[in-house]
Amino acid sequence: MSKITFDRLIKSLLGLAALAVLAWILYYYATLVGYVVIATIITYLLDPIVSRIQAAGINRTWAIVFTLSALILILVWISTNIIPVIANQMVELAGQLNIQNIQSITRQIEQRLIKSFNFLPEGFLSQNLAQSLKGLFDVGELPAALSNIIGIFTNIFSAALVIPFATFFFLKDGTKIRRDILKLVPNKYFETTLSLIDKIETRLGIYFRSVMLQSLIVAFTSWVGLTVAGLNNALSVGIAVGLANTIPYFGPIIGYILSIIVSIIEVGNFSLVLPCMIAILLVQLLDNVVLQPLIFSRSADMHPVAILFIIMIGAETAGILGMLVAIPIATIIKITINQITWSLNNYYVFRGRSVSDRSPG
Repeated sequence: MSKITFDRLIKSLLGLAALAVLAWILYYYATLVGYVVIATIITYLLDPIVSRIQAAGINRTWAIVFTLSALILILVWISTNIIPVIANQMVELAGQLNIQNIQSITRQIEQRLIKSFNFLPEGFLSQNLAQSLKGLFDVGELPAALSNIIGIFTNIFSAALVIPFATFFFLKDGTKIRRDILKLVPNKYFETTLSLIDKIETRLGIYFRSVMLQSLIVAFTSWVGLTVAGLNNALSVGIAVGLANTIPYFGPIIGYILSIIVSIIEVGNFSLVLPCMIAILLVQLLDNVVLQPLIFSRSADMHPVAILFIIMIGAETAGILGMLVAIPIATIIKITINQITWSLNNYYVFRGRSVSDRSPG
């Protein structure tokens, strides 16, 4: 066992100080870090398309320009054709979402629950909801709400400038950026680091592309199913169900709850609840029987129980955002631990000698 020397202690302290400074910088510039993360995800999604266009004989820069231009045109079309429809549905829904309607629906739900479960006390739901609504519709909170809305639009404008710019250069100079990072790695750790980066990029690329395709299909089929069920706000609810489906286990539950709430608000009774639940059930059957085995088979490389606890930890740490990023972060940690452990056992990177063997799968 190596002895702890003064030089090693100083190096360790400097390393910890550098990590602390890096963590502070990441926290202080969290918005910019978020833009970089989004640009990285888009890069993972678009890189296979750009590579295919490049393989057809087109210069990579032009392939990136064509791909990003097509993506921007699609987003512009969505913003001018789909988003206004969703906005109108949200305005209509918001018009029905007043205190009187919510309290009436709550009393109906409460009465049904009390009939089914006699031990529940009278007013257990409506009284608690009244307290929550008092704060939710407090006029004094309006300036803060307006300030938050202005902040959101400011961030959207900044993101529209930064993210496409960053994505372009990540797609164009991704190999060069990786090479420059690897130059900083000492020679005895080079092979381990190279293999680690390659495995992380491959796994995350598969994961993000799988999630995107799965969510699009779930959103479309939810929209169609809820429209057939008779829901007026089927498009906005379908898109919300598709987005929620990115969260394993909890996403489908959110989809059920959302469709039930909107159906009750729309008609003021429970007549649409069963058709909407059947529509979401059929979508979930499609997702579990067809989509996950075909699309998600290569992207999920963890035990279902582990995924469940990882999602719950993410929820406890950062709410909805934590649930969304929990699996990618856990994937990176798992690959890093596996690769470093394998390298220690096979390459002896901390002992100065190497043994040739196959890299772990």
